[in-house]
Amino acid sequence: MVIGIENDWLKVEFLSNGAEVRKVTHKKTGLDYMWSGDDKYWGRVAPVLFPIVGRLKEDQYEFNGQTYSMSQHGFLRDVTFELHAKSDTNVSFVFESAGQYTSIFPFEFKAFIHYELKEDSLIVQWEILNENKEDMYFSIGAHPAFKVPLLENEAIEDYSLHFTPSTNKNVIEYELKDSLIQEKGMANDISMIKLSDSLFKDDALVYSNIDHIKLISTKSGHGVEVMFEAFPFVGIWSKYMDGDGIMAPFVCIEPWYGIADTYHTSGKLEEKLGINKLEMGGVFKAEYKMKFL
Repeated sequence: MVIGIENDWLKVEFLSNGAEVRKVTHKKTGLDYMWSGDDKYWGRVAPVLFPIVGRLKEDQYEFNGQTYSMSQHGFLRDVTFELHAKSDTNVSFVFESAGQYTSIFPFEFKAFIHYELKEDSLIVQWEILNENKEDMYFSIGAHPAFKVPLLENEAIEDYSLHFTPSTNKNVIEYELKDSLIQEKGMANDISMIKLSDSLFKDDALVYSNIDHIKLISTKSGHGVEVMFEAFPFVGIWSKYMDGDGIMAPFVCIEPWYGIADTYHTSGKLEEKLGINKLEMGGVFKAEYKMKFL
């Protein structure tokens, strides 16, 4: 089911499957900023990653002495959400686990995804409710894909990424090898990266302690700014097309409360890098904003 909201600046469409943003049209620029979801490159647009972000080592983890299997990024992106509330400029979706996934994730939860339009920005808020009689461990992340280039007379090389690091924190750079993460070291001098076909040849760029990333065209000035203060990690990714030696025509900017397993992980869920612990009856909340330029 397609659901829409709009204001004087933006018109946004969502699917109840995954509560996913599918289209953002700017009424003043006339541009559609989201990736199309073309299966030739990548069939998704803006999935929500839960209860893991990235890949587990050997696609499995251990909790309370039992081993569970789970594929990359978890299962929430593929479930059907119910419409919880809607107005002209706001919409909320809800999903209740209700025992459907305990064979791969031994916790019961309720997940709300709220969207709100404010001028030329879309605000996204997550709420995760722990409905167990014990602590719950999980990760959650965003994966929105933005069309690049936005205009027919532009090229990928006209676009660049601009970074705003967190105040008084060291930026740490990570690398992915075989979909597992390892730290590369400090990257406090990061400010701008130009796009190129080879930028994502070795997989995603991953950092900690970044607050904002702006993806913008030096030719037209159009693009998007993603603001995610307090998120511990961010990934930036596009699919590298090996056969053609080119980058797919989109870039994902992905704020994460969680990250892929390390090579040296113990495999225990509660010891996983970036894992979130939520007490019995607790509510986890996080918010990020996308501003369309």
